[in-house]
Amino acid sequence: QAAVVPTAGGQLWIFGGEFASPNGEQFYHYKDLWVLHLATKTWEQIKAPGGPSGRSGHRMVACKRQLIIFGGFHESARDFIYYNDVYTFNLDSFTWSKLAPAGMGPAPRSGCQMIPTPEGNIIIYGGYSKQRIKKDVDKGTLHTDMFLLKAEGTGKEEDRWSWSRLSPSGVKPSPRSGFAVAAAPNNRCLLFGGVQDEEEEESIEGDFFNDIYFYDIGKNRWFPAQLKGPKSERRKRRRGRQAEAEAAGGEELQLPPPQGPLEIVKEVVAEDGTVMTIKQVIPGAAEDKDRSGSEEEEEEEEEEESGALSQPVEPCPRSSAMVAVKHGVLYVYGGMFEVGDRQVTLSDLHSIDLHRMDQWKVLLEMDPKTQEWLEESESDEEEDDDVEGAEGGEEEEEESSEEESEDEEGEQQHPAVQPGEAQAQYLARTEQYWLGLARSHMGPEAKDKKVLKVAHAMAKTFYEDPI
Repeated sequence: QAAVVPTAGGQLWIFGGEFASPNGEQFYHYKDLWVLHLATKTWEQIKAPGGPSGRSGHRMVACKRQLIIFGGFHESARDFIYYNDVYTFNLDSFTWSKLAPAGMGPAPRSGCQMIPTPEGNIIIYGGYSKQRIKKDVDKGTLHTDMFLLKAEGTGKEEDRWSWSRLSPSGVKPSPRSGFAVAAAPNNRCLLFGGVQDEEEEESIEGDFFNDIYFYDIGKNRWFPAQLKGPKSERRKRRRGRQAEAEAAGGEELQLPPPQGPLEIVKEVVAEDGTVMTIKQVIPGAAEDKDRSGSEEEEEEEEEEESGALSQPVEPCPRSSAMVAVKHGVLYVYGGMFEVGDRQVTLSDLHSIDLHRMDQWKVLLEMDPKTQEWLEESESDEEEDDDVEGAEGGEEEEEESSEEESEDEEGEQQHPAVQPGEAQAQYLARTEQYWLGLARSHMGPEAKDKKVLKVAHAMAKTFYEDPI
């Protein structure tokens, strides 16, 4: 875990972590403390007694000239242990202290998120832990609780701290792990992405997210962020709907009723031909409500109630991304998602203005970039061919695959996208068609859940490029 402070031209502090060899035979935890001096680009190990035991999955933040470390876990070949202890490292005296906060604190856990408040307190949210039920049987727990670690004293080394449990109102994030948090403008913090694992018969499938939630520290309230879309685009859509209504003889344009959250699945094809399925949750259009109260309340209502007017460029769903906020702009870098036993590491960089919340900007493209629908059987065959064939045959193979795809689908006319129709509306209108097409490709023995995912991916691909 790492934390950054502006001292001496910038310092990056790192404590602990884990190492695992590729064959899994070596695994151990660190308990060393290092600092990277950004001005000189040099590492320095800080040796100070009394620090935390070796661990990983802990969290560390910088707050008022000290590093604060909470939780984590240590695992050996025979057993594991989760922690809920709190340590501080004084950046002036270079000394460790173990805190004993008053009150009931969080249960032992790893993988939570911590964020300091402007008042010098610490918010802790979420996390994961597991317990040994019986021999060789463990039960995992995904924590969704929230705590405040509050500084009560005024001294430096003799500060008194206390725990209190937070029970926020509003629309809370769904249970997940691997999410990222950062401080946001207007006395808020934000949460981005993450994954919720779903256990099935013999496998675990992860539902990955790319949504944003805001937590208002003063009001102790969660609410989801919504992209408003560029102003010019909103005006065009209003004019387009008005023109359609006038062309229909002045009758009111009948819009489809508000939909609930809609799952859109993206099929990302890696260079080796492997199809990686990632799911995106599109919030439903909110109903209009009367707006009243202060300017801040109106701003929150607008963020909560304005539905997505279109499907702009955005980061694909992911967990373990790195986020930072600078001058009111959120930056999201990298992360990962899983496909079976395969882990796909991302290297893209996106940004969005948190004041406008109009659109994402792509600062660095994702790799792999190609997004298209392929049948699993075709993907498996291509993967085998890539392993057996020479590198020089890749271009011919791709051209042949494209020609076959055009021959298969060229004879079939897919439902056209209507002018001004949002992707969610198009999918709701044509879902049965795409389900039938996906079923015909995959066969009667394919699971309904997989057919639905493929159907949504096909519809999305055609919506974005209806040629």
